[in-house]
Amino acid sequence: MTDAVAAPVLLRGGSVVGADGVVRADVLVEGDRISRVGTDLTVPEGTGVLDCGERLVLPGFVDAHSHAGSLVFDPAVQLALLRQGVTTIVTGQDGVGPAPGGGAYADTYFAAIDGPHPQHDGSGIGGLLGTYDGTTPVNVATLVPAGTVRHAVRGDDPGPAAPHERRAMRTMVRDGLDAGAVGLSTGLDYVPGLFADTAELIALCVEVADADALYVSHMRGGYESNARAGLDEIADIVRATGVRAHVSHLHAPVDLAVEALDDLERAGAPMSFDAYPYSRGCTILSMLLLPADLARPGTPDLARAIVDPAGRARVRGLVLDRVLARADLGTGWAEQVTLSHVPAPEFHALQGRTLAEAADLTGSDPLDLALDVLVDSALQVTVVMRVPHPRTADDLTPLFRLPGHTAGSDGIFVGTHPHARAYGTFARYLQDHTLPGRLSWPETARHLSTTAVERYRLGARGVVRAGAVADLVVVDPTRVAARSTYAHPMRLAEGIDDVLVAGVPVLAGAALTHDTPGRGLRRAR
Repeated sequence: MTDAVAAPVLLRGGSVVGADGVVRADVLVEGDRISRVGTDLTVPEGTGVLDCGERLVLPGFVDAHSHAGSLVFDPAVQLALLRQGVTTIVTGQDGVGPAPGGGAYADTYFAAIDGPHPQHDGSGIGGLLGTYDGTTPVNVATLVPAGTVRHAVRGDDPGPAAPHERRAMRTMVRDGLDAGAVGLSTGLDYVPGLFADTAELIALCVEVADADALYVSHMRGGYESNARAGLDEIADIVRATGVRAHVSHLHAPVDLAVEALDDLERAGAPMSFDAYPYSRGCTILSMLLLPADLARPGTPDLARAIVDPAGRARVRGLVLDRVLARADLGTGWAEQVTLSHVPAPEFHALQGRTLAEAADLTGSDPLDLALDVLVDSALQVTVVMRVPHPRTADDLTPLFRLPGHTAGSDGIFVGTHPHARAYGTFARYLQDHTLPGRLSWPETARHLSTTAVERYRLGARGVVRAGAVADLVVVDPTRVAARSTYAHPMRLAEGIDDVLVAGVPVLAGAALTHDTPGRGLRRAR
């Protein structure tokens, strides 16, 4: 655990990225705060010096949509985050997380995405946040996950919650917010979140609005061409409660997304959102393929359903109906889907292959193989999905320049072949959007740090100025690059070699210092 008081540090010789531009300046850090920014600074005796050379000093980046909350204790995950300049992550996404409760639901349904939390004892949001205090080099904020709350109250049963169940859920949400959660998340394509109707979400968001916290939604019914329907439901919730709202991983035709968000702004329901600079998506295979009654976590429902030929034929028909109805999959669906994480030992060799390739390798039908992989892995399988019409950096720029945009990786660190976004999102923003001039450096600081800090109420960070918490990133604009690819997704980013969290160097010379000044961030009041 890191000492409470850090030695003074002078970041010398670099250029500071501020809201109004980039200026040559030194940065003096004393304790966990920036004390002065300027030239020819007088520094206390014993101050350490970090020579920034021709590099840029920015506020630490905030991953507004992270799945690293249970894995952030792993040095390999810490290094992957810090090499991208990420100093704070926001977890509890998509309606699932280890708290409130003992984490059993998250450990079954979302195990292939979040992984098990090694320290949480089931003591609620406050206890979860406490596991990060002084134990990691990065800060961790969390949302109250509505799916976990619903599961605690009524399990995986479909249908609307009864009045007494809504009251119980509201109490759990209120308690989590009182303990410091930064908002409420929903996953409306996942069990049991997809069973929550709009009225239930409105009831929960009354608590969120009262706390001035954020409602963060993985929208209902998928994204892409269906995004407008999901955005409209969020707008209805905003108008009914006054809650501030945020859209998770906004994937949609850019023109549709920009038009819809502009319409909502004019209608008085402004939203923020996160998005990442990749065209492929990643999700759990059970959500992609299975109807809800067969995708319940921790049950043998799928195994029972396909135990005989007639049952398998019925399930095959249901799955085909689902995939053929998706505009992003269609008849070539097995070539679009790459197996990312498959825990069943007999299928380990298939990780990194498309379902079509895996079927050829095993001499089986892709759909039958998918069902067998799901059964033998207890549904804990993730996949990376191609899209028919990948978007270029130029295509994405109008979306990334909207004032409500925040950077979020949706990064998943479980498995041997994760999506490249976990190891590359923030470096890729710099490489593909900032360096070519699509975003200025001040715009970059806002989209990768400041806006998320403001929306999530993360306290006095997200800027490089006196009085701010010294979460700082030093970027070499001549070297910064994402090295992770779909073929080699675990390559570390380059060009960010020095990072401070709360004034403590946590990355020095591109290596971990093994200091752990990170905290569980409680929502600033």
